[in-house]
Amino acid sequence: MADAGAGGKSYDGFTEDERAAMKERAKELKGESGGKRVTRSAQVKAAEAAAAVVEKIGEMEGSDRVLSERLHELITTAAPELAPKLWYGMPAYARDGKIVCFVQCAAKFKARYLTLGFNDVATLDEGTMWPTAFAITELTPAQEEQIAMLVKKAVG
Repeated sequence: MADAGAGGKSYDGFTEDERAAMKERAKELKGESGGKRVTRSAQVKAAEAAAAVVEKIGEMEGSDRVLSERLHELITTAAPELAPKLWYGMPAYARDGKIVCFVQCAAKFKARYLTLGFNDVATLDEGTMWPTAFAITELTPAQEEQIAMLVKKAVG
């Protein structure tokens, strides 16, 4: 099934943005492996991954950048045990190599708002249904407190 994508180009299954995200993820995985030529310590890999997140946030524009900078600060303060890393080209925060939460900026997939998402390893379970993603258009002190509490709950 071919549909018209951005710019009238046809595609089969994935949009250009989705394919770009998959390519970014492939590069991230290649970088995590360290290649065969250079052996890097776990601390060096973690520092490089954290620096890549800060660099990616710095490349964002407008409210995506402002919100992502603040979310990065909130998440790393609330749960310092989470390791910042890129995940499909998005800032993400992992525990034992598994992504707990991530920030998807609005520009990434041409959405109306930035999203703070939580993966299934996040311990946010509440009854038989609970939210796993939150649309964010601005951050108030009350929302910042709520996010910090969510992140702490997510890591257990």
